[in-house]
This record gives sequence, C-alpha cells and structure tokens, in this order.
Amino acid sequence: MKILLVLAAVGLCWAQYNPHTKPGRTSIVHLFEWRWADIALECERYLGPNGFGGVQISPPSENIIITNPWRPWWERYQPVSYKLCTRSGNEDEFRNMVTRCNNVGVHIYVDAVVNHMCGAGAGSGSGGTCGSYFNAQTEDFPAVPFSGWDFNDGKCKTGSGEIENYNDPYQVRDCRLVSLLDLALEKDYVRSKIAEYMNYLIDIGVAGFRIDASKHMWPGDMKAFLDKLKNLNTQWFSSGSKPFIYQEVIDLGGEPIKSSENWGEGWGLMPSDKALVFVDNHDNQRGHGAGGASVLTFWDPRQYKMATGFMLAHPYGFTRVMSSFWWPRDFQNGKDINDWVGPPSFEDGTTKPVTINPDTTCGNDWVCEHRWRQIRNMVIFRNVVDGQPFSNWWDNNSNQVAFGRGNKGFIVFNNDDWYMNINLNTGLPAGTYCDVISGQKEGNHCTGIQVHIGADGVANFQISNQAEDPFIAIHVDAKL
Repeated sequence: MKILLVLAAVGLCWAQYNPHTKPGRTSIVHLFEWRWADIALECERYLGPNGFGGVQISPPSENIIITNPWRPWWERYQPVSYKLCTRSGNEDEFRNMVTRCNNVGVHIYVDAVVNHMCGAGAGSGSGGTCGSYFNAQTEDFPAVPFSGWDFNDGKCKTGSGEIENYNDPYQVRDCRLVSLLDLALEKDYVRSKIAEYMNYLIDIGVAGFRIDASKHMWPGDMKAFLDKLKNLNTQWFSSGSKPFIYQEVIDLGGEPIKSSENWGEGWGLMPSDKALVFVDNHDNQRGHGAGGASVLTFWDPRQYKMATGFMLAHPYGFTRVMSSFWWPRDFQNGKDINDWVGPPSFEDGTTKPVTINPDTTCGNDWVCEHRWRQIRNMVIFRNVVDGQPFSNWWDNNSNQVAFGRGNKGFIVFNNDDWYMNINLNTGLPAGTYCDVISGQKEGNHCTGIQVHIGADGVANFQISNQAEDPFIAIHVDAKL
C-alpha cells in the first residue's frame, strides 16, 4: 500500500495520553476554521449519532486581522491576546458549543497557540478580532499583558533574529519562526499567563489541547506551563482527569506503508498509546510542513479514502480525521500560490456557515470529508472493533492487502492495476455481511456489496481495479 500516514507526538514531555473520549468512541475530527455555532450543530446532528469522540477546533484566542493577503487561514496562528473572539465566534458562542458538544458525548480539543504572538511587522492599533490594542514593534500586548521583557530577543543568536538553521535546536527554540514574536517561555510570568489561558478553557469544559509549534519550545518550558494546568471540569469528566495534550512534532516515519504487517510500533514508531495518527492536516494539505507531494488529501479522493480507511481499521494510535474547505489552487513553478486562502467567507471577511445538502454533503465550499460515507462508516468500524487484536494479515507481495480485527471486523484493499479475486480467512462468524464502503446496512437490507462468510470463516472478495472505491470493509454490526 503506497500510503503515507503522519504521526504526531502525544504529550511527550507530560505524561497525559488519555483523550477522555466516551466509551465506544475512538476518533476525533478537525473541523478546520468552522464557526462555533456550526460545530455545536454538527455535534448534535451528526458527530454524536455517528460515534465521533471529539472535535479539534481552530485557535479560539484573539488574532490579528490580516488584509494582505485577504484574511488568510494563518491569521488564526498570530494571537494578540487570549480573549475568546475570532471569526469562528465570540466567547458566548464558544461556551455554548463546548456545552452542547459535551452533552452529546463529543469533546472539544483546542489548538493552542502559545509559542509566539503575531508577526514582528504587524504594526500597531486595535486590529485584533476582539478590538484589543497591540504594538508589535514595541512588543506591547496590554490585553494579556505582555511587554518587551516577555520575548526571546536577547536569547536568539542569529543576526536576523529569525531561525536560519533548522538543524540548530537553539535557533529552532530561541529565535523567531517566520518573524513571529517568540515568547520567553523560561519566565514564570509568561508560563503563568499561558496556563491561565488554558485553565480558563478547561473551566469552560474543553478536554485537551493541540500545542501548536511545540518543536519550537524547550520541553522543560512546555512541561512547566503544562504542570500548572487544572484537572478537567467534573461536570463532564471524572474527578482527577488531566487534559489530553498532543504536540505536532511531525514524524513521517520516512517511507510509505509497504506490504508490511508490522507497520506501527514494529517500524520503531512511538508506542501506540502515545501516538496521534492522521492522513493529512491543515498545514501539509497546503504543502506546508513535512511531507510535500507525498501527502494525500481530499484533492485525491480515491486514494485518500483508502488511506483513511487503512488508518481507521489499523489498531495503531489515536486517530484524527480531517475536515477541510475548498480553495482555488493555482500551481506556478510547482507551488500553490493560493495556499494562504482562508475559509469560505462573505466579502466583509465573515466566515460562511456550513450548509448541509439533501444528500448530507456540505455546501458553501466546505469539503466535510468526515461526512463522506466511506470515512464516516470507517469511524464506526473502528468503534466496533475497538480492543480487538490485529489479525489475519494477507498480501500478494504487491498492493493488495487485507487484515482483520479479531472476530469483529475485516478489511480488504486492491491498490493494484488488475482485478482482485481471492478467498480469504476473515476470522468472522459465518453469515452475510454488508460492505460499509460501497453502502451500509439499513434495517435488514444492504445498500452495497454483500459478503458471504462460510462456517470456516472464509469469504470470497472480488474488487475491480476500476472500482470507485477499491476496498471492502465488514464488521459484526453490519451483519444481515
């Protein structure tokens, strides 16, 4: 399988690996740049009923408003305060979302931007999403408050103050990342302000945090502010629960998944209980960060659905599904010059709502991969087979592979250029099953391919290389 999955380190410098998803829920979805009001609705009408465990949200802290280019997605990663108002919504809408999602068993994970403030060239004024005053030139952020004392200018040893050599860990952690004002995280005051922000969110009811730009912080500094965090809100979490922390320290593992059944810990990857696994994220689907052209995204839907299916069927790691928005790609000299484009929005820059079409897909240029039948049904598959061992691996020494999850589920892929016709031991009880990729079980009938398993656990699988989705997945809850 020529598929690349990406891993993020989970809580490496702070032993907090429990995502606190409700029992029977095993995946989260990143609703990138969604409005809080739309996330609340999606939790109630779709994510809760379909077994999603949580939502990673875009940064909720006040950011600078950037108009050149016009309202890019990355303005959300340039904070000017820790007030809760962005183009996704205000604090009341944020609180409403957290409450409504928690109440249907879908938890909220915050993308926390705490390594830096806005860019050094951001000017001054009240150009933040809450209207807070700041002066980037003098490093004055009174709404926090941070002043020039709270930044790393004195520690960085490069002439420009920027990271000039990514192989030098001192530059990577003490200098500015693309001119972003680098916070002095060794100072207890700075650590306390960051912890204060994160604790405010914990009190509201969030379940955890993605720590943005964590490779640009010293592990000891990160541990220091994480040690100041409270336990989770007991209205929704058991007493003594610590927030789930994951850090985007990207490790591509170096190579694609071959016909190799020991992918995961057997490849020397981090232990399964400490890995967050995803096919793509908001950075690398735009060519930012690691991965380059090898990253699969919604732009390659056939391969992308297979990669996501493999990830969700395999027991390794804690899985995150991506939910994107469409933008007008324009490649010039191999680079997408529109990789900055922000979410679907009206002329004044306000984000468009996520509309739902009659066929349950999304409108207004929201891609909503998590609503694609194949991906939603594989999220459910992962829930059904949770706790079952990896079993019954088969491959043809090329790009046809199959494996099971104990006696609960089985999946088969044909990524070759020829027809597949094979009898395989599934490990499942005898009976007729509905393939959840081509369709699904509805009542007592199946809208897709039916798979017949004999008393010996063996079934015949035929998958055309021309099929829209050249893979089949069955599980015990899809037995007819």
